[in-house]
Amino acid sequence: MSILMVTGIEGARNCAEAVGKQLGKVVEVAEGRKTALAALRRQEFTAVVVDETLAECDPAAAEAIWERAGLAIPLQINFALSGAARLIREIRAALHRREREQALARRAAATAMEAELKATVAGLLLHSQLALSGELSAPAADRLRVVADLASHLRAQLSAPLPARVEPAV
Repeated sequence: MSILMVTGIEGARNCAEAVGKQLGKVVEVAEGRKTALAALRRQEFTAVVVDETLAECDPAAAEAIWERAGLAIPLQINFALSGAARLIREIRAALHRREREQALARRAAATAMEAELKATVAGLLLHSQLALSGELSAPAADRLRVVADLASHLRAQLSAPLPARVEPAV
């Protein structure tokens, strides 16, 4: 995905090229609110970098850009004071933060799903064992034994620790 830089400062395209080369991403430059909003309607971005002077001069424009940014990482930087090197560091740090947050969120979701599945399997196993202890017909008892065996097998698999890194499903 690409990065959107919103600034009217002279030399923004040169800065965008430097950022793009260093980060290995396409960097699009929007010179104002209208072009930024059009770009945000056209495609999704990894990060949206808004010039601080633009945000201070026209807060409504900055707010409109942030609202349309979607899942892009919002960054506000003073282009007049910051060079390309600082801009690259800020964007790189934000991208790394986002990756860590997503990895933690995936891990938390996997842990929650595992706990819920373990509880369901344990309940299924308990109900199967209680039903088998009562009076049942032979075919019903055989089916419940199959379910109980399956629940025991699932419970054993769920007892194994999760891998350190959970990859997203494709």
